Amino acid sequence: MQRKLIASIGLALIAGEASAQSAVTIYGIMDAAVEHVTNVGAGSEGLTRMPSLTGSVPSRLGFRGTEDLGGGLSALFALEMGIAPDSGSMNQGGRSFGRQSFVGLSGPWGSVTLGRQYTMLFWSILDADILGPNIYGSSSLDSYIPNARADNSIAYRGTFSGFTVGATYSLGRDTVNAGPSPSGSNCAGESATDKQACREWSALIKYDAPMWGAALAVDEMRGGAGAFAGLVSSALKDTRLSANGYAKLGAFKLGAGLIRRDNEASVATPRSDLAYLGVAYTVTPQLVVDGEFFRLKFKGSSNKSTMVAVRATYNFSKRTAVYATAGRINNDGALSLSVSSGQAASNPVAGGSQTAIAMGVRHSF
Repeated sequence: MQRKLIASIGLALIAGEASAQSAVTIYGIMDAAVEHVTNVGAGSEGLTRMPSLTGSVPSRLGFRGTEDLGGGLSALFALEMGIAPDSGSMNQGGRSFGRQSFVGLSGPWGSVTLGRQYTMLFWSILDADILGPNIYGSSSLDSYIPNARADNSIAYRGTFSGFTVGATYSLGRDTVNAGPSPSGSNCAGESATDKQACREWSALIKYDAPMWGAALAVDEMRGGAGAFAGLVSSALKDTRLSANGYAKLGAFKLGAGLIRRDNEASVATPRSDLAYLGVAYTVTPQLVVDGEFFRLKFKGSSNKSTMVAVRATYNFSKRTAVYATAGRINNDGALSLSVSSGQAASNPVAGGSQTAIAMGVRHSF
């Protein structure tokens, strides 16, 4: 009896120690807004709606966890779904966990993860792109920027004395047909007959000091049979090279960058440059005002877009905020980009301009 009691106590202690070494967190953001966009379509009609993709940030529900394996080694995972707050449906083409879905190991040397995850382009611009995934922001000019993810990917990332290095390699970057849209490009890859089809790779080097930082990244996608956006062959590549930096000056934060794109699927205008310059000002601990200027220009073409966006955010607490944001875009040439990345079907006519305003509420948990 005494041996059984000692064994039971020992098992309980082991179980308690194991649970103390593991941690799982449930987290999320709900961000809903109402916006009005002018000059939609040929009739120059205005559109009032509640967007499904983003407000100040995209809505999501996630689970992440770690387990201490000893000796500085840990296991980690993340499962994160995108939520359309206007309808309660899932974004990223209806994927259950379309934002992130990966598992891996980490240690003093960095982390290695496998699954659906962000490419290094995403990590490279987090600090420099002031408005980030705001409904009027860089995603209005290049929808891939906040959606730089790849299925079937292997990723490494590590930080050493302020320097962060990282890389991804995808065996097939997109297994869900959900487009054409940022959520799906119909390029599954993992083919026995075409080993280059739908591959993706990216690399990053970044330095962060207490008051400033800079980053350089490259992201390259291969095409494949049936892929959207003209990337119908594995011989075709779509490459983005990003260089940016940021600085903190008292209550101000400045960010600037350039993304050079070489898209071999576009015969007429394969090369383009997207430049951005932004500033954020913390008026009070509760109130932040930020804005950004963007310029997209296609080489050897009259196609270009210029956009400016501003936003004011009032934080009731660390979790709850309200915001108002506005944007204006001017298209030239054959471009008809919408000022709003909140939802599809709000584009103006070719060469047209648009103004939009949105107000919303955000709660994180």
